Amino acid sequence: MHAAELNALLARAECLVDAERMERIYDRLAEEIRRDLEDKVPLVLVVMTGGVVAAGKLLTRLGFPLEIDYLHATRYGEATSGGELRWLVRPRHSLARRHVLIIDDIFDEGVTLKAIVEACQMDGAASVRSAVPVNKLHNRKVAGFRPEYIGLDVEDRFLVGEGMDFRGYFRNLNGIHVLPDNP
Repeated sequence: MHAAELNALLARAECLVDAERMERIYDRLAEEIRRDLEDKVPLVLVVMTGGVVAAGKLLTRLGFPLEIDYLHATRYGEATSGGELRWLVRPRHSLARRHVLIIDDIFDEGVTLKAIVEACQMDGAASVRSAVPVNKLHNRKVAGFRPEYIGLDVEDRFLVGEGMDFRGYFRNLNGIHVLPDNP
């Protein structure tokens, strides 16, 4: 897509959650995480690429010792609907006996995040928790799984910003925006 097309699409987007509210949500999430993990020296795993924004905003609020790594598992690529899970990069650090915190951008259906959590458990993590700033409300969730830390619930619409994207674009937007139907 060209810049003019993307800018026209963004101009028609609706701001669902503004940047100031998102900052308060990150403050609350960080406090919840701090209470649970500040004495555990956790390994924080950032889910690429969507989780990079949430991780950047959360990590600076966590004033305790931790290590950071990343992983890349996807069902989307540059598509707008999910397919089969593909592992592109696994964490470099050993997860054995570690307290792991996984940070991603959204809890949508949960298939990818649940598979990541299960992989960490199979790799011997002492505990595995997950954090997302956004939980999309709908009835298509994977059974038996929910992140321990959720920022806010939002309606089931096509969201961008705060790490969420449309064909790889708009992850960098502050706040959560809804693209018009049929982008």
